[in-house]
Amino acid sequence: MIPVNEPLLDGNEKKYLEECIDTGWISSEGPFVKKFEEEFSKRAGRKFGIAVCNGTAALEAAVIAAGIGKGDEVIMPAFTIISCASAVIRAGGMPVLVDSDPETWNMDVGQIEDKITSRTKAIMAVHIYGLPVDMEPLQKLALKYELKIIEDAAELIGQTYNGKQCGSFGDVSTFSFYPNKHITTGEGGMILTDDVETAERCRSLRNLCFQSGKRFVHDELGFNFRMTNLQAALGMAQFERLDEFIEKKRHIGKMYNEGLKDLKSIRLPLEKTEYSDNIYWVYGIVIKKETGINAVKAMKKLADQKIGTRPFFYPMHLQPVFKKMDLFVNENYPVSEELSEMGFYIPSGLAISNDQIDRTIGSIRAIFKN
Repeated sequence: MIPVNEPLLDGNEKKYLEECIDTGWISSEGPFVKKFEEEFSKRAGRKFGIAVCNGTAALEAAVIAAGIGKGDEVIMPAFTIISCASAVIRAGGMPVLVDSDPETWNMDVGQIEDKITSRTKAIMAVHIYGLPVDMEPLQKLALKYELKIIEDAAELIGQTYNGKQCGSFGDVSTFSFYPNKHITTGEGGMILTDDVETAERCRSLRNLCFQSGKRFVHDELGFNFRMTNLQAALGMAQFERLDEFIEKKRHIGKMYNEGLKDLKSIRLPLEKTEYSDNIYWVYGIVIKKETGINAVKAMKKLADQKIGTRPFFYPMHLQPVFKKMDLFVNENYPVSEELSEMGFYIPSGLAISNDQIDRTIGSIRAIFKN
């Protein structure tokens, strides 16, 4: 079986983990945590980094730190992971959805302004799969209407928009270090900001909202979102190779582009926009409807040939849990729905070999050549 993702762990990971064990620093108090925060925030050009236990935790703390509360609306893409919407809902806010751009698969920035109301507090820009959200017009809207930007850059570690690092555009920005990301800590996340009060708020929320002078006295309820020194050690070893990993991802994308470009029944990822070259966090395929098969059927055919796949995101307005909550009633987002029905991604982890890519190409061609 060719897995859809396999991380590359052949750098200093073992050395740094052994250092944690040898010194006894395995909890969140260890030195690798601070080093990881400093180096990661420096790469993105941000003043403060707050390491947390996973990307969902990063979003939840970031949303609260951005001041989202009861009745506040946050505009976000319909086509994204549920963590984005759940973070807003848990804070007492309301997600307001926009559809996707059919070419980049990111939120259609042109739809945002029509969704702004007196209750709108923020825009959540979620970079999807390989290309960033078109941030310049989004920033202009945020400035015009005095809105916060919550930037979810979980999937685009090391990617740039007009030469500027993704993760540098939000009032508060978040990342994930799940094993399928460009760098991994197993589970883990990071919050970046330039605002000292936002940073302190996130640090407090991360650590159960302990008072600085009275550790076990609490004015509010926080979370245990701490990253361990073991996780951060793994993250530092991975971070040292980020540029190498980005180069590998683009090599994978180039091989798939060359091997699949003549297939008329599928749409491949957009190679570039005027503001960014695709970083191919994952390599996604969208089947054209006239083929008569959808993503589920294609994925089954590839599984029979021992090729791992994953479906695209399921749109927020179709999520059963949100239907039970009477959210997004009678809302339709046709591009998001088509991406979900017809889209999936193929093996593109950092440990994949050229032979595995060639085998995957051959299997896809066998299914879609006619």
